[in-house]
Amino acid sequence: MAGLATYTIAGRQVGGHYLAMGWLATLFGGAYYAASGPKKPASAAAAPPINASSSDEADFIKKFLEEQDKKH
Repeated sequence: MAGLATYTIAGRQVGGHYLAMGWLATLFGGAYYAASGPKKPASAAAAPPINASSSDEADFIKKFLEEQDKKH
């Protein structure tokens, strides 16, 4: 084929247009990844349920967890 630029990479002939497409995919894929931002953290409402045998035990567990949250 006349006019087709080829480059030897790792012992193989690669067309210049494939290199250009690879660079563009990397550029736009990287920009998309960078702009996507961090994932949302799990909310506190997703905590596992408290399986207490009595309401006193449930209150004790809730108090304990609140105290631990205040420490951190």
